[in-house]
Amino acid sequence: MYWLVALLSFALVGLIATGLYLELRPATALRLPRWSKPAMAGQLLLFIGAQLGLLLLGIREVVAEETVEVLEVAEMSTGMGLAILGAGIPTGLSTIGAGIAVGPIGAASLAAITEKPEILGRTLIYLGLAEGIAIYGLVISILLLNRI
Repeated sequence: MYWLVALLSFALVGLIATGLYLELRPATALRLPRWSKPAMAGQLLLFIGAQLGLLLLGIREVVAEETVEVLEVAEMSTGMGLAILGAGIPTGLSTIGAGIAVGPIGAASLAAITEKPEILGRTLIYLGLAEGIAIYGLVISILLLNRI
């Protein structure tokens, strides 16, 4: 088990070092040697293989835990699971809507502030109104969870 973790660690460190080298090298640096592409592919293959080996060979050690007696556990029915999912949907959808609204409003407010800095307060109000959409969805989800 330890050899697999060490192999995975070496592969991960190698991938990180290669990525840092490629990111930080100057633009005028020489081209990568011909052997670098197979080396990076080999590192990536070794990393994926080590992960699969860790998953297949070491799953018992990872998942092993002490057995604990549970007094009474209420079973979750399908209806209760669907109700909890339904209570979370308003938060998710309102957050997506707020993200869609804040993008253009933020860009437009930055452009307007560069033209006229005195309208900063007004643009912040518009941005706050767009962010309020997410808060409304969160409030609806909390109200729905209280009803479950």
